[in-house]
Amino acid sequence: MLSITDISIRIAGRLLIDESTVQIAPGARVGFVGRNGVGKSTLFHAIRGDLATETGSISIPPRWRIGSLAQEAPDGPESLISVVLKADLERDALLKEAETASDPERISDIQTRLVDIDAHSAPARAAAILSGLGFSAEAQLRSCSEFSGGWRMRVALAATLFSAPDLLLLDEPTNYLDLEGTLWLEDHLANYPRTVIVISHDRDLLDTSVNEILHLDRGKLVHYRGTYSNYEEFRANKEALDAKNVKRQEAERKRLQDFVDRFKAKASKARQAQSRVKMLERMKPISALVTQDVREIVFPAPEKILSPPILAVDNVSVGYEPGKPVLNQVTLRIDTEDRIALLGSNGNGKSTLVKLLANKLQPFSGSITRADKLSIAYFAQHQLDELVMDNSVYDHVRKLMPDMPESKIRARAGNIGFSGKAADTIVKSLSGGEKARLLLGLATFYGPNMIILDEPTNHLDIDSRAALAEAINEFPGAVIMVSHDRYLIEACADQLWVVADRTVTNFDGDLDDYRKVVMQARGMRTTTRDRVSTDREKLAKPKEKKVPFKQQVAEAEAEMERITGIIAKIDTALALPDLFKKDPKQATQLTKARAAAAGALQRAEEQWLSASSLHEEANG
Repeated sequence: MLSITDISIRIAGRLLIDESTVQIAPGARVGFVGRNGVGKSTLFHAIRGDLATETGSISIPPRWRIGSLAQEAPDGPESLISVVLKADLERDALLKEAETASDPERISDIQTRLVDIDAHSAPARAAAILSGLGFSAEAQLRSCSEFSGGWRMRVALAATLFSAPDLLLLDEPTNYLDLEGTLWLEDHLANYPRTVIVISHDRDLLDTSVNEILHLDRGKLVHYRGTYSNYEEFRANKEALDAKNVKRQEAERKRLQDFVDRFKAKASKARQAQSRVKMLERMKPISALVTQDVREIVFPAPEKILSPPILAVDNVSVGYEPGKPVLNQVTLRIDTEDRIALLGSNGNGKSTLVKLLANKLQPFSGSITRADKLSIAYFAQHQLDELVMDNSVYDHVRKLMPDMPESKIRARAGNIGFSGKAADTIVKSLSGGEKARLLLGLATFYGPNMIILDEPTNHLDIDSRAALAEAINEFPGAVIMVSHDRYLIEACADQLWVVADRTVTNFDGDLDDYRKVVMQARGMRTTTRDRVSTDREKLAKPKEKKVPFKQQVAEAEAEMERITGIIAKIDTALALPDLFKKDPKQATQLTKARAAAAGALQRAEEQWLSASSLHEEANG
């Protein structure tokens, strides 16, 4: 059990956690929520032992292994699958020792332990996790250095999940994922067999993957059993009840005070008045649940509503290198007030499509028709780097209103969420969520006809995401969104487009249907009810390049050689005189280890035969 007892944590003089206590039972799946900046990540540092508490204690069972996402993405020449496999430190150490061990008893111990930890199935388990996070079989064999930072952070996440720690701490893991990877992670966490605490602002993950909620609010940890929706309902009911009790207490206080004021000077009533003074002193104020109202997000309406279609794409081919289109034969139409969500794994062309629509990328062929005076606002996370870190919010707004008086500039800054002195805050002092709000306000400053949002929720907390959804629904123009947040898509989108197989296709179904498609495509558990048509599976699953048959043959041969060496060492140990009499338990374990290795060898041989046959056919 994870026991947090009366802890207080202070950072730079600011009290983040104030004498809080909570117990997390083994096997609990906990969603850790709270506004940005309240101290959730700080508590993770304290649990890992990286940060000392001011008061109280944190205790963890001594044999528990703690796992969390690495701060830096893995890099170097090693293949993705190798990086993930090495995350199981015990398995990696045992395999290295097995290569040099000569003592029969030690060989026996090593092989027995490898069987106990199911080491022979590790490559298949690691490959399944990488596949779930969006890496094809071919990509898993490529070196880490070939991938961008975002993809390498997925490898770090895969390694953390593969190591299967007793206490898994995840801090906003979906920030590195697309919708498809997020759906896979939701399923994986929902079936995680040990204790997990995940910091997340993703409502769907908090409703499908966890069974407890830990809320950090005003320095206090509140623990609740149930999903986030259950907890939200509980908080709403408590807020309503507290409001009634506060009102009732105020009325009682007024009644008692009126009595004291009226009769304190009368000798005949002095005793009763004094009694009521004591009652007032004993009456402790009810601590009502304080709600922190989130600032709304508003997108300015366009000056003129355009006649549909506002944008039409006809048989377009587009990409970055001539002759190598990312998308081909794309035909689509966007009307006023359309709400379209783009689905499809990262790397399939969603960003290419939005750049085409935003007129930031020109087509190789085909035609694009745009309505006269069409204005498009484009928001993408990478644009955060375009903000001037040493300038204030006011400075950024003033650049767009150079001839306006200060009062109007400050009023406009207030409209995008930075009223009063907040407008004088320099950008580098803003939180990630505040920077995203500023960028949204600047991108939509002139009242566009169409807004393109590429992962707009990454730095927004739950309430801000709800405010964004409300702003989208109230906006009178068209909205195109790329997001891994199911809540945002379900709340706003009326059309789903799948970007896959180098084209764009309308998806005939809702997000639940699409989730089933992803589950099947990524090898997750499905039931008969979850099964969907082959056509949809083909639609959502991008075509993958196959690993060359020659390479498959070589890998199978290397695996056969490795397992054969293991079997030889087990046989040496089993050949010890009187082994079965002196140590029957060890002999039984060795026999089981040999059987497991023999099964692995048989599978490797079958893979070798299949790959060899295909290689011969391919080469005539």
